[in-house]
Amino acid sequence: MTKQEKVNFVINTLDKLYPQIPIPLDHKDPYTLLIAVLMSAQSTDVRVNQITPLLFERADNPYDMIKLSVEEIREIIKPVGLSPMKSKGIYGLSHILIDKHNGKVPQTYEELEALPAVGHKTAAVVLSQAFGIPAFPVDTHIHRLMYRWNLSNGKNVVQTEKDAKRLFPKELWNDLHLQIIWYGREYSPARGWNLEKDIITKTIGRKSVLDEYYKKQKKS
Repeated sequence: MTKQEKVNFVINTLDKLYPQIPIPLDHKDPYTLLIAVLMSAQSTDVRVNQITPLLFERADNPYDMIKLSVEEIREIIKPVGLSPMKSKGIYGLSHILIDKHNGKVPQTYEELEALPAVGHKTAAVVLSQAFGIPAFPVDTHIHRLMYRWNLSNGKNVVQTEKDAKRLFPKELWNDLHLQIIWYGREYSPARGWNLEKDIITKTIGRKSVLDEYYKKQKKS
């Protein structure tokens, strides 16, 4: 299979598996998505979705958020982890949105990444999922799968994002990054991985990854 045939196989397989693509984090507008994504760092979407309703019941816009203290925010979001840093980020960015952006979430990487606790991946998720602007946020699932599929060298997420954007058509980025995340969770996890269920890796996987998998299977 050529590289292009592999890419087409990935796209077609994911389209069949995920014709409808749910967004993992519950939200109702760009602001609540931004807060949910910020909270998801080193946490799980399931945990974040349990906690955001408690926070958004108190404050679901920057004007209400700054009426809470950093300590109050921290107490509410404590179960998602890293709450001292995240609560300061939520409070700080809410102030900046009011002061500089009329309470609205900006729509550029530069403006988003200038906000406290907002990195490149968070900005990419917001641009893609809130505004439909083509972006390819790379999380651990995408990073792992792009390496397993021999579509990236796995050096770092920056390289993986470059490779994904180079290989996949721009108009598919917003759907594809979500499809790969869902596929990684269901069929190609880091732990408890069953290659027989993972049709994409089984078909186009990196030889060293497949060899390593079969070697482990023989031992067990």
